[in-house]
Amino acid sequence: MTTTPDTSSSILIVDDMEENLVALEAVLGSLTQKVVRARSGEEALKAMLREEFAVVLIDVLMPGMNGFETAANIKGLDQTKDVPIILLTGASVDPNYAYRGYTVGAADFLIKPFDPWLLRTKVNVFLELHRKNRQLAAQAEQLKRLLTSDEQPRGEGTPAAPTPGAAHAPLPATTVSASAAPPPPVAPEGARVAEEPGEAGEAGQSATPPESQEFRAHSEPPPPVSPGAGDASRLAEIAGQLADVELLLRDAQGTDKERLADRIAELEQAVGRLMVSRGT
Repeated sequence: MTTTPDTSSSILIVDDMEENLVALEAVLGSLTQKVVRARSGEEALKAMLREEFAVVLIDVLMPGMNGFETAANIKGLDQTKDVPIILLTGASVDPNYAYRGYTVGAADFLIKPFDPWLLRTKVNVFLELHRKNRQLAAQAEQLKRLLTSDEQPRGEGTPAAPTPGAAHAPLPATTVSASAAPPPPVAPEGARVAEEPGEAGEAGQSATPPESQEFRAHSEPPPPVSPGAGDASRLAEIAGQLADVELLLRDAQGTDKERLADRIAELEQAVGRLMVSRGT
């Protein structure tokens, strides 16, 4: 089975000698990555401006622009400053070469003849780091798109078209004011309506204290929960009702207190349903 090279993580090798380039290609061939050649520092800079590389291997001793100057120029460009560089040099070199290489921004320094396994291992570390960075960048971009899309609530971009008879449809019950309360029932002629709790007791019927209009206003069932436009406004209305009921609960007693507590539970459930419908 043949392995397809991962062209997203290319390797650049820079050396003025053909035999050295062939040897590097042979050592790195098992990594199945795309390997690009450059015969000079100038050619290496042009290649890096045209293409993205995961790691660069540069020979120190080259005519014209040597390896140190090439590495310094790579690190001086915003487009290529983050690309890791491995410097390669012969055995008979100045002991200060390694220090000089790290000074110009090289990530590693190897002396020829090097162990092929060691070189592949070091290069593979930078390849894996490059893949992880690309993956993190893709995830960050995806998260940015999700956050941007969440800034516009679903269903609020365009108003929904009115349905037939919508103008006569009743609105969801939220807060009932005193002026909107239904009128008292009209008693038949000749019937005597008990207006005091004591009179109802005399008739043998159990009388309960009349509920205040303020209590009735907050004991209505919570508004229906439907996803789409208006979720935010319904959530604000329910939150306002919940605050009002909690205030009434402080002064309520007996049956009113129990009903207000039940009302708080209903409002909290309505808030939960709205949050689920909005996907939060």
